[in-house]
Amino acid sequence: MRILIADDHAIVRQGLKQILAGAFKRASFGEAADTQQTLDRVEKERWDIVILDLTMPGRSGLQVLTEIKRTYPKLPVLILSIHPEDQFAVRLLKAGASGYLNKETAPEELVGAVRIAIGGGRYISAGLADKMASLLINDAPGAPHERLSDREFLILNLIAAGKSVSVIARELSLSVKTVSTYRGRVLEKMGMTNNAELVHYAFQNRLVRDRPHDLSKEADDARPSLVPSHVRRTTKPAAIRSRSPHPFNS
Repeated sequence: MRILIADDHAIVRQGLKQILAGAFKRASFGEAADTQQTLDRVEKERWDIVILDLTMPGRSGLQVLTEIKRTYPKLPVLILSIHPEDQFAVRLLKAGASGYLNKETAPEELVGAVRIAIGGGRYISAGLADKMASLLINDAPGAPHERLSDREFLILNLIAAGKSVSVIARELSLSVKTVSTYRGRVLEKMGMTNNAELVHYAFQNRLVRDRPHDLSKEADDARPSLVPSHVRRTTKPAAIRSRSPHPFNS
């Protein structure tokens, strides 16, 4: 079995390899440190599963997932993220992910999720299953951002990261007018009038971890449970939360 681990922190890649090597004795591993490396390795090599960090330098995590699934629809992609699953998991599952795991997940849960994904299934945690069942039973309305299309949601996250319309247009290969149109749709659907309100909403709803002026890339931080203790760095818990990139502009 060939497993591609895509994460921009070397310490996390090492930890994940150790966990999975213990469970899958014959597995071989590849690594990617950003989204372009991930796409290049997926295109040039054969993999049985991709474990994708949602927060990496380069393209948005959603874009990378979508591109992989468009070209290789049967290739399982398991998402790992420090972001809460209740904000992103459903959208990513709809985009073709084989599962979504928060990085506070226990190692044995990661191993179980990989087994399920390789077997052709989709991993859904107990907490996410409860939320989805509750929404279905109660027919409860979703949060305002859940009404957005994938493209609109991406624009929201890029704006919340402090990017201007012109920068967003360049990154997404769209015209400034098109991005402005998407921005207008986001504001209308969210019932807001300006970017400051969007940024505040994204911050309050944990769509980003820091306000734009704090969105600097920090050094490798220790991650929670999926990184074995003997390869972690000594880091206060707050440092984990302060890492800047948001999931759809990683």
